[in-house]
Amino acid sequence: MQIKILFGKDTQDKNLRTGWGVSFLIDDKILFDTGEKGEWLLENMHILGVDINKIKGVIISHDHWDHWGGLWDLLTQKAGFKVYACPRFSKEFKEKVEKSKGELIEAEKFKEIAPSIYTTGEIPGAYHGRYMAEQAMVLKTNNGLTVTTGCAHPGILKILEKVKAKFLSEPIYFVLGGFHLIEQDKRAIEIIVENFKRMGIIKVGPTHCSGPQAEEIFKKIYQDNFVEIKTGEVLEV
Repeated sequence: MQIKILFGKDTQDKNLRTGWGVSFLIDDKILFDTGEKGEWLLENMHILGVDINKIKGVIISHDHWDHWGGLWDLLTQKAGFKVYACPRFSKEFKEKVEKSKGELIEAEKFKEIAPSIYTTGEIPGAYHGRYMAEQAMVLKTNNGLTVTTGCAHPGILKILEKVKAKFLSEPIYFVLGGFHLIEQDKRAIEIIVENFKRMGIIKVGPTHCSGPQAEEIFKKIYQDNFVEIKTGEVLEV
């Protein structure tokens, strides 16, 4: 299975736009998040040769501007996308999807949305003291499970424990995305990395809101199995 990094904070190709948020395209058919700005996402898609007509659905991890920012321009290019949102996303978000002629699907529980591609459904989290609904994406491959996260507001370990509870006999191979550790101290991050190792996770790709300190700690522990998430890269999982 293939993951194309369509948007993120880093790139080695100066022709590509970078910014806040993430956008990952799975096997050219399922998009996870859309970054902060539609113009930039579409520009990157054009440069990378992405065929919008092949995309069947979009998972939005949580109701923040830097994760659904590109969605609206995407829907102007092709109406009818299935947009997977958590039930407790805002009324404004849901209404805008429908007005933009997207097909809103509320992902309450763990669900397969395409062959071997799953949403975790809504996981309770918090942001600045307020409830934050979030979902992650799970890919089932020959190597094991790959988990992508937008910001992991529920807690990255809580998300991974939910995934492991669903796939009891499947190892977690790769975890990438925003881990929301940017405000955590060094020891708290080290404990999370220790738990990753205890869970048998082979590869990691923290980016976005994970924070520079967390990225360095993960890189020190995981060494060659640390994956730098660069816009324009294609990852085989």
